[in-house]
Order: sequence, then structure tokens, then C-alpha cells
Amino acid sequence: MKHYDFLIVGAGLFGAVFAHEMTARGRRCLVIDRRSHIAGNIYTRDVHGIQVHQYGAHIFHTSDRRVWDYVNRFAEFNNYINSPIAVYHDETYNLPFNMNTFSKLWGIRTPDEAKAIIARQVAQLGITEPRNLEEQALSLVGTDVYTKLVKGYTEKQWGRDCRDLPAFIIKRLPCRFTYDNNYFNDRYQGIPIGGYTAMVEKLLAGTEVLLETDYRDFTREHPGIADRTLYTGCIDEFFDYRLGALAYRSVRFETEELDTDNFQGNAVVNYTAREVPYTRIIEHKHFEFGKQPTTVISREYSAEWKPGMEPYYPVNDEKNGALYARYRQLAEETPGVIFGGRLGQYRYYDMDKVIAAALDCVAAQP
Repeated sequence: MKHYDFLIVGAGLFGAVFAHEMTARGRRCLVIDRRSHIAGNIYTRDVHGIQVHQYGAHIFHTSDRRVWDYVNRFAEFNNYINSPIAVYHDETYNLPFNMNTFSKLWGIRTPDEAKAIIARQVAQLGITEPRNLEEQALSLVGTDVYTKLVKGYTEKQWGRDCRDLPAFIIKRLPCRFTYDNNYFNDRYQGIPIGGYTAMVEKLLAGTEVLLETDYRDFTREHPGIADRTLYTGCIDEFFDYRLGALAYRSVRFETEELDTDNFQGNAVVNYTAREVPYTRIIEHKHFEFGKQPTTVISREYSAEWKPGMEPYYPVNDEKNGALYARYRQLAEETPGVIFGGRLGQYRYYDMDKVIAAALDCVAAQP
């Protein structure tokens, strides 16, 4: 095979942005991915005209004008505003926590009434130094919001009781004392018309891509194929777990097409009761205001990650943070390899932060 300046492991957003920028600079790049498709976890596939978010809902939002201008070079974004709904047993609430939520909870109308109820509930608990996630959340939003909208959902996400989770996981639970259901505060928001896969295809145009290609097998067969490597897979896997395995949370999806034009009336509906096994249901057509005669939904189930499963979210507690710091030291001592993205850097990244980090990584290259 040819010799390349960069072997880019992973055709997700970080790898695609890096490949595009380096190719534009005249560098020879080869992108490989063990999956059968590009775009990583933002991959979307067409089902009867509906762009299905194969690995969960991805809503692009940012306040970074540089990043917003960048992505608009590769896609036209619609005006979708993320306004999820929460279902607790037979009750329905707006998210994020706002005056619509509080009005439904307590039958009140004004911000002062809502603030007074939350302050009273917090004061009655008398929590001064939260010892766990439950106490942290209660000290922020009081009993009612925590019980109906935080507790069950969080326990499903993490697979353990809130009293067994560290307090720092929930540093803040913002309450908005306005009647505004827009989940994000960012200046720019939307979904690429035609899906994320088309956007990544444009990013990778002009760059060689090999799919269904495992990094270990490929480099064993083609040693020295590139001067440098950008690795966006799990950092602990790269080092053969020599220091131990980092912890992740995974997600399992049940996706089905239904013979109705509108199943739930909203793109995202969270199910906050612990008894409901899934965390939320996504109805994909609503991301692009679809008018198709059928619909596609995905139920999401949070799961403990095990080898062979897709790792989604790093478990950023003290134990795993310390272990990652040791892997990061190994990475810094490994010549010719750059680690990027949520798995390579063991952190949760919003999409705009992925793009910004990839652009910064490009700028740092000689």
C-alpha cells in the first residue's frame, strides 16, 4: 500500500474533521474504521425518508461561532429546537426544569411561587454537605423535582442507586424560572438536513477510507504505513488494558418502524420512573419535521459496558479519573500517536466541542 502522513483510526466526527483539514493541507491521510459505516455514533441511516439516528439522538448546538460557521460548510441545518418531554407514571412534564414544569407540579404561576416552594423543600431537608448524588440533587431542586424527574432516570442511566453515586456527578441542576422549553442555552442549534452521515461524507471527500478494518490487524499487516497516527478509539484498549480497564456506560437500542404517522408527538420523551426499563423514546422523524406516513422510534436502555459492547459514556469518577491519568501519561510517552475524541481522551464531548478539539489538534501539528 501507499505510505501516508497520517493513519486516522476512527471515521467519527473527530477523525473526519482532522482528516479533512490535513488533506486540505496536502497531507496524505488514510482513515480506517472497524464499523461498516462512517460517521461513528452520529451515523444516520435513511428509512423511507426518515433519518434514523442509529446510536441515539444527536442535536447539534453551540455558542462557538467558529464551529457553527465550520459545520455550515458541510451541511444546511434546520431550525429544530430541542424541547424534550418527561413522563413520570401518568404525569407529563416539560424539560428542562422551567415554569411549565413547576406550574404542572404545584399548580402555581409565578417565578416567586416556584422559588419559594423549592427553597422551602431544600430548607426542610437540612443538607449542608451532600455525601452522595441524591443529597446533592435534593439540595439543589428539592424533593418533588428530584423524586419525579431526577431519581429514577439517573439510576437507570448509571445502573445504581443515587445514594451510591458520588455527589460531584450532579454539580448543578439548572432551574429556569421562565416559560421556555428550549433545552439548550446555546446561540446556534439544529439538525443537518439529510442527516449527519451526509455531512461526514463531505468532510471525508478526497480522503481514502477503509471500513470494517481493525486497527491491530491492519497495522500488523502494514507496519510503518504512516508517519503518525491519530487514534480515536478507547485509550485503554490501545495499550492492551495493561493498567486495567476504564469503566464506561453503554446504551442498547430497540428500533422499530410503526404504521402511524405520529407516535408520541415529540422527538424526545424521557421516562423518569425507575420501573420503566428504558430511559427514553426517540421518534426520529420529528428532528426534521417529517410528514412520512409511517414513523420510526427507538427505545434506549442504559447498560453497564462489557468488552464487545459499544462504550458510550466514560464513568468520570475519582477512580477512573486516576486510572485515565496514568494512561494519559503512557500516551504522552508514545511517539507518533495522537489521542483524540471521547474515547481517546476519556471524556464526554458535545459535538461542537469535538469539532473545536479536532481543529485545535490540527493547528498544533507541525
